Amino acid sequence: MRILIVDEDTRIGIHVRKGLSDVGYVTDWVQDGETGLKLALTGHYALIMLNVALPVLDGWTVLGKLRVQLPTPVFLLNADDHPDQKARGLAMGANEYMVKPVDFEELLKRVRALLRDPSQTGSSLRVGDLALDLLGRKAIRQGDAIQLTTREFSLLWLLMRRRGEVLARSTITSQVWDMSFDYETNVVEAAIRRVRAKVDANYEPKLIHTVRGVGYVLDERDPSLEPRAAD
Repeated sequence: MRILIVDEDTRIGIHVRKGLSDVGYVTDWVQDGETGLKLALTGHYALIMLNVALPVLDGWTVLGKLRVQLPTPVFLLNADDHPDQKARGLAMGANEYMVKPVDFEELLKRVRALLRDPSQTGSSLRVGDLALDLLGRKAIRQGDAIQLTTREFSLLWLLMRRRGEVLARSTITSQVWDMSFDYETNVVEAAIRRVRAKVDANYEPKLIHTVRGVGYVLDERDPSLEPRAAD
């Protein structure tokens, strides 16, 4: 899961980025509103952490522009503890609000809550008979609890969150490993094999499919078996 941090405060930025990275999130951090807005609008982020006091474009302006163009959850941070500030942020469409200085454990608790899929019940994602427990950070299939590493969890979360969508290897590496795509590496293929061995190998139907020359997709239907239109 990739999180964008937009905060001009170097101390806060380093602290929050390290804390989120330590628990398995992929993060980008920028220090001005204009750059933050441009990155946010790429749509590559599961969550945007946005400070109010920013150079170039302030957080209010960025939040307003985001809410016109993007449904991504926004976690607003503000050094001003006046109640009107929180009311303003929530009214403008922020999903969460926290006053600085932040308590990281509380921040992490709220981040994890925001990253639950609102279309799902409780704290899990589900595709067919496969469920992903977002709090326990494990998969469950046909009643079997399946333990996942941090990267395996992030990879499966990405595939399930974007079910039915064929994801290129470059997309997967940027979202899960925080690295630009290198055609010489087989990191994605190796990770897909490990996840398949855990959640697919001993179960039917298979859910993780390879679309040759394109990428990978998680779906109850195998796209390679879909009928093709006549030429």
